[in-house]
Amino acid sequence: MRFSPFLSTLFWSTASGIAMVAAVPGARAREVMRYRFDLPAQPLGASLRDVAIITHRNIVAASTLTDGRQGPALSGDYTVEEALSRLLADTGLGATTVGNALVIRAGSADRETAVPSAIENDADIVVTGTRIRGAPIASPVISLDREQIRNAGQASLGDVVRSIPQSFGGGQNPGLGTNVPASSGVDIGGGSSINLRGLGSDATLTLLNGHRLSYSASRQSVDVSAIPLGAVERIEIVADGASALYGSDAVAGVANIILRRDIDGIETSGLVGGATDGGDFTQQYGAVGGKTWASGGVVAAYEFGRSTAIESRDRSYTRARSPGLTLFPELKHHSAIVNAHQKVAGDLSIDIDGLYNKRWSGSVFPLNAAGDLGISGARSSSVAESYAIAPTLRLALKDWRLFLTGSYGHDRVDYGVVTTFDGVSANAGSGYYTNAAKALEMGGDGTLFRLPGGAAKIALGAGYRVNDFTNFKGKTNFQNTARSQDSYYAYGELNLPLISPDQATPLVHRLSASGALRYENYPGVGPVVTPKLGLVYAPMPDLDLKGSWGQSFRAPTLLQQFQPNSVTLVRATSYGGIGFPTGATVLALAGGNPDLKPERATSWSITLDAHPRSLPGVRAQISYFSTRYRDRIVVPVALTSVALSNPIYRDQIILSPSDAAKAAVIAGAGTFVNAAGAAYDPARVVAIVDNNNINAGRQSIHGLDLLLRYRTKLGEGADALTATVNATYLHSSQQLSNSQPVVALVGTLFNPPHIRARGGLTWAARALTLTGMLNHTGGVRDVRTSPNPRIDGMTTFDLSARYRTGAGAGWYRNLDLSLSAQNLFNAKPATIATSIFTDTPYDSTNFSPVGRFVSVSITRKW
Repeated sequence: MRFSPFLSTLFWSTASGIAMVAAVPGARAREVMRYRFDLPAQPLGASLRDVAIITHRNIVAASTLTDGRQGPALSGDYTVEEALSRLLADTGLGATTVGNALVIRAGSADRETAVPSAIENDADIVVTGTRIRGAPIASPVISLDREQIRNAGQASLGDVVRSIPQSFGGGQNPGLGTNVPASSGVDIGGGSSINLRGLGSDATLTLLNGHRLSYSASRQSVDVSAIPLGAVERIEIVADGASALYGSDAVAGVANIILRRDIDGIETSGLVGGATDGGDFTQQYGAVGGKTWASGGVVAAYEFGRSTAIESRDRSYTRARSPGLTLFPELKHHSAIVNAHQKVAGDLSIDIDGLYNKRWSGSVFPLNAAGDLGISGARSSSVAESYAIAPTLRLALKDWRLFLTGSYGHDRVDYGVVTTFDGVSANAGSGYYTNAAKALEMGGDGTLFRLPGGAAKIALGAGYRVNDFTNFKGKTNFQNTARSQDSYYAYGELNLPLISPDQATPLVHRLSASGALRYENYPGVGPVVTPKLGLVYAPMPDLDLKGSWGQSFRAPTLLQQFQPNSVTLVRATSYGGIGFPTGATVLALAGGNPDLKPERATSWSITLDAHPRSLPGVRAQISYFSTRYRDRIVVPVALTSVALSNPIYRDQIILSPSDAAKAAVIAGAGTFVNAAGAAYDPARVVAIVDNNNINAGRQSIHGLDLLLRYRTKLGEGADALTATVNATYLHSSQQLSNSQPVVALVGTLFNPPHIRARGGLTWAARALTLTGMLNHTGGVRDVRTSPNPRIDGMTTFDLSARYRTGAGAGWYRNLDLSLSAQNLFNAKPATIATSIFTDTPYDSTNFSPVGRFVSVSITRKW
């Protein structure tokens, strides 16, 4: 793929700048690597995170060891071992090497007690994007930890993922309007999903502690809002194809939500807030508790939350345009999670993760232009309930770690619509979706042989998975579906450390190569083989150059395959027919396709990652990515009103069909609907329009990601300032079939904008933390009309303050108080043209109607 002039200039100028920063004097490779530290006295956990950033090392520390401890000020040139020794002095803690990670442990205890196998196994998921412990990752990784989320004042995991620039607000998310095309998003059940690059929430694989969860509702997406925010330790996202490692759905990337573990005590929290323009009054209460012992530990969390709806009358830009409409639904939920680990005998341990969630959602919309719900209206409601359990056995051998894991997840969404006309209510439709996921996998990783640059390591595994799906719309409804799909797979990953710093090779500080291969077979669909290659080259200790290439896939959903087919008789004029005899009709097919094959993608990326030792606290990363997505499952005739008049749909049209073809179409359909206003007469049928799902779509996506972080001490005190930037530039195009034109996707209405960014400053003192974040979502063009009017973007500013009382005496000890204002200056979305009174008059996939949201929260450790 060729770079566009803009991307080429931006990429190479930024890359050159990063390389120049990394190559400043003092950044030479040395046999004993020393780094410049200038850390303030601060919480020990913050100091350890800074050391990890400066040294580019993976440091694992259980929160039970760091909570409540202060790290001393650290200034000077030290090795990573010397820096940790000074920070951990007088704490009773020490550092032990586990693979390529440094694990903080109780220094006076022996290794078996201080670092039980469960903590060592946590290194398996410390970095998402590899199955080999401690292996370098050739793809860029985006990470958000618990402290960053708290500092930002975000109230739910859905809010967190929607704030990440690489995640598009379409897919499955609450608040999506009825005018959003089904291909861009839908809200069924009020859940939230991650939608990387806007490729679809079904093209992003979401994991919980490395385990798959069941899908939610009608799409192959995972509801992340089912996870209590207080139980989350961090979120790691690899925005790169990863099917060679994880299988289906990891086309745009993989997101791993990692839970807290090893907590001693109880932490309770409460949050109250609301939108200053009205609506979205939110209450959230939760508790997280845990207990650790020499051979294991357990953590449990519970969360209750509720929020009121945002109605169109609450917003000036919708009050007259869409009266009576719900802009954001009423929500209520209960969620709970359990995470436990226990050493069983010797080097054998068991982990178990459990999750439960139940959520209610409701909204109203008018059925008259005046928006008078007293005359006519409808209320839609849903109840979503899900649970999952995933036990894992782990065996730690001398240089290998083996595992056997199983999982079961179940998700059900009941929905219904009740209409009211002149005070008389009626059921306008109800049903439910259920998804169940069962999986069994075994594997392991360890040293294969040794190279001059270090130990060559391999990971191997195999497994079996079953997905069940039910779509129920009523006892006699022809669209009812109940299907199951199983698959079995095997994978391998190899990491080769070709050159290490100890070899003192000119112009090569470190060089490693990696490769992965996965075979997966779906009976009835077919086999899929996906490879992935990676290279990490560090010409000096301060700069990494990374490259990755791989293929990914997404298996068709059971609804896309087996949704019952229907054939509808319509007048030819309603499908754009011109010049046909009076009374001419068309047979229109729609529904699933059991012959669908997996969607496939080829992705590659190049990343420059600078972390200069001469500028402690600085890290800059820029990545170029490209994905070619083919065989996308589409409904080929997007505009049926011009199906017969627009030549781009010619491949789906059969003109002057034979009587046998007409009879075969009707016989093969699950139901026949006569919408022509006259009796069916085969002689009047002039065309057959085949609009069943097919593998025909193609998408091309490329762009840039920029991640910056800078942390510095302010003066001689404990104050520190952290600056962060996460920005993405995206370009994509789409072709629905060979006969249709290539059209722009990104930068158009109900699709991702070209630019999204989030950046800000955090000032942290001993007890007080202030955070300001600027969010920008670029504008889009409304391509529904010509000329295409531009819809302005939106820039918001968030401000949060946290105050911690510490572990002193009195009732107020161990309190964490927060005051947050999201969208402080109350920016509003630009309006768009609407064609019916139930349309949301703004782009609800990109812009939020919440406005300024002010909240107060309190957390206490007991």
